[in-house]
Amino acid sequence: MTASNEGWSPWPAPAKLNRFLHVVGRREDGYHLLQTVFQLLDWGDEVDIRPRNDGEIRRVDGAREYGVAAADDLVIRAARLLQQAAGTGQGADIRVEKRIPLGGGFGGGSSDAATTLVALNRLWNTALPFDDLAALALRLGADVPVFVAGHTAFAEGVGERLTPLALPERWFLLVDAGIHVDTAELFADPKLTRDSQPLKIGGFLDDDGFEGQGNAFEALVLRRHPRLAALFEAMRSFGRLRLTGTGGGSFMVFEGIDAAESARRALPDGVRGVVARGLNRSPLHVRFDE
Repeated sequence: MTASNEGWSPWPAPAKLNRFLHVVGRREDGYHLLQTVFQLLDWGDEVDIRPRNDGEIRRVDGAREYGVAAADDLVIRAARLLQQAAGTGQGADIRVEKRIPLGGGFGGGSSDAATTLVALNRLWNTALPFDDLAALALRLGADVPVFVAGHTAFAEGVGERLTPLALPERWFLLVDAGIHVDTAELFADPKLTRDSQPLKIGGFLDDDGFEGQGNAFEALVLRRHPRLAALFEAMRSFGRLRLTGTGGGSFMVFEGIDAAESARRALPDGVRGVVARGLNRSPLHVRFDE
């Protein structure tokens, strides 16, 4: 380790996919009720943390490079939230090595925040139970609790009611066409299907991932973004390209890495592709076993 890295510890922040995504209703407060499967991956960001004893929370490099103010950065918000909840006077320097594209629906910011909570809980010796960390995570965003829980899961509610799943190993091509999607506009779209019939977990396992199910937002996104619709059509010979989450990112499912790599090489110029393996347990949690 070089001198410049002295005191830093690296923590994985894995990406995720929504294998399907349905809206099954709305709560009285207006929040949409969802059903999805969060699939964790063996690829993602890295959150580097260096504890401080003066109570200061500082961002070092990282998010400012992609236009996120420190006050809005989820890793800083997560650290301050844990600091307050645990009543600790400790602090930290935090830097993020970003690999997950912003706004793609791959969970980058949410995963970074979850890793910050879990790692600082260990580094600060605050020893909050995981249920307490999950409650803090939900205050940061609906996708954050699954990363704190650390397992691929069937999710309900706003995404916080999680049932762990053990799925067969699959390989995924993650596709980032560089298209920004306004999530708030999608949820407000009158054409959004908000009353899908709720699905049962057993159906997902029997169907190897509800392969016949889709993403309630996909048609809306493709209608708004013809370039993305053209990409979906161009990749049809390799399989079905699917939207993940409510961003502009998409993915394809493969049984082996070779087929996934072949599809990646066929992507048009200017479209980024990453091949990743699906995991049932987060590498963040595996780190605690080492």
